Amino acid sequence: MFINKTSNGNNNICGTIIAKKRKQLGLSQRELADNLQLLGMDIDKNAIQRIEAGKRFVTDIEIVYLSKGLGLSFNELLKTEEL
Repeated sequence: MFINKTSNGNNNICGTIIAKKRKQLGLSQRELADNLQLLGMDIDKNAIQRIEAGKRFVTDIEIVYLSKGLGLSFNELLKTEEL
């Protein structure tokens, strides 16, 4: 049976990386959501919290916006150490 979760049960592999980079940039979850909205991504603070906690799946479109908004490459955002 195929399961779409990391070995620790998260629904994404980028959440911890997003949280770390956001904190390095000195942004709150709300500020990150606001910045992503300015780029054209429909997201709010609660969605950022769920992504960072690994409770929400992240689409490829969202990966593009997150990489732009955080100044990370796709490879940096999708490190697979958690699989």
